[in-house]
Amino acid sequence: MKNELDPGLPQHVAVVMDGNGRWAERRGLPRRAGHQAGYRAVKTLVREAGKRGIRHLTLFALSSENRGRFADEVAALMALFLKALRRGVRLGFIGDRDKLSLLLRRIMEDAQRLTAANEGLMLRVAVSYGGRWDMVNAAQRQAVVAARGEIDPQSIDEQTLAAQFTLGATPDPDLFIRTGGERRISNFLLWNLAYTELYFTETLWPDFDKRVFFAALADFANRQRRFGQVSATCFVGYA
Repeated sequence: MKNELDPGLPQHVAVVMDGNGRWAERRGLPRRAGHQAGYRAVKTLVREAGKRGIRHLTLFALSSENRGRFADEVAALMALFLKALRRGVRLGFIGDRDKLSLLLRRIMEDAQRLTAANEGLMLRVAVSYGGRWDMVNAAQRQAVVAARGEIDPQSIDEQTLAAQFTLGATPDPDLFIRTGGERRISNFLLWNLAYTELYFTETLWPDFDKRVFFAALADFANRQRRFGQVSATCFVGYA
């Protein structure tokens, strides 16, 4: 496996952890059993990403669309996340916290505070998050500043707007992984995934292991990333 200085290694990986419920249902187990099995997969991913020098890991835990349906599961999810952390990992959260319970917000704040001094992998968990919400929120922030006369609206560009998104100055994800067989990004990091390499696997999240992660990394290493530029090879034969 490549080391942290190798440009073929992603420095930021974003993951949609899909399949916990189906994994449990296929075994005749309650949904919570699927989440418990799924966070063993989180431990594996965090450990292996840290070993390889990946600096940022962003996990989609609960979208703004399904927070109401599974509200009773969220506290258990967060407790399992805390158990999944290894020493040296920093923990952060992105999403609309105003829509969450006071208890859950306190759990999140405590987790961030307790890990803030760590210098290892930055693990962000998206809770009550939606990509469109993130874009609207960023636009509103810029609108407030412009209304105060602090900036000229004509001066707003991609760089200034990007700073208002929940990931802030964090580099955009290099690699996006979705488990569970679905092939869509489901309103996750819409702005930030513009030039991200997408990788989809049929593996349900609780079955995610080193083998699946290494396959995603190997696939990424073989991609030709152009960031919107046209490859010279595209014009071969059209002179």
